Amino acid sequence: MTKKLEVKPKSPAARSKAEPAKSAPDDQQVRFAQALQAYEQALKLLQTQKFEKARSLFEKVLEAGIVELGDRAKVNISICNQQLDQIQNTFASPEEHYDFAVSLMNLGDFVTAREHLENLAVQRPNLDFIWYGLAVLECLTGRTTESLQHLAESIRINPGNRFQARNDSDFRNMADDPRFTELLYPEGTVSA
Repeated sequence: MTKKLEVKPKSPAARSKAEPAKSAPDDQQVRFAQALQAYEQALKLLQTQKFEKARSLFEKVLEAGIVELGDRAKVNISICNQQLDQIQNTFASPEEHYDFAVSLMNLGDFVTAREHLENLAVQRPNLDFIWYGLAVLECLTGRTTESLQHLAESIRINPGNRFQARNDSDFRNMADDPRFTELLYPEGTVSA
């Protein structure tokens, strides 16, 4: 008759001597994990057509120097650039681009609308309607100070916007703000 050998589980002390201790993740592992997370976020942004934000994250992946993700990031940066070029070239005029941004606002896509309006403001800073659109957008998103700044710029370029803003229901959130009133009714303010 043969005796069965019983294998007893090792005690924690015996295990720690027999197994090497797991070390903390090294710098390379941490960089890889961060780059992978950025890459995954960038892919999601790419899928939702947020090309500028996606490109920015893909560029961070490249900066991390992770070879496994670098080539993929380069391809996706190229895709983002192509899409952004196509978007910019699809508008026949600044007015058409502005109308597109307003349609995004009407759909509630304030983030993308802001990106388009800000790009237009950089490209064509002397067009009053762009500043007016930014003022409306900032008001709708609760950014009163920025709204007033943009509205002031719009009025500086085209004083007729003062009268338009007086009747624009998009500015109703600021109707009680004295800064808004002073901007729209400067003739009613008394200077000392």
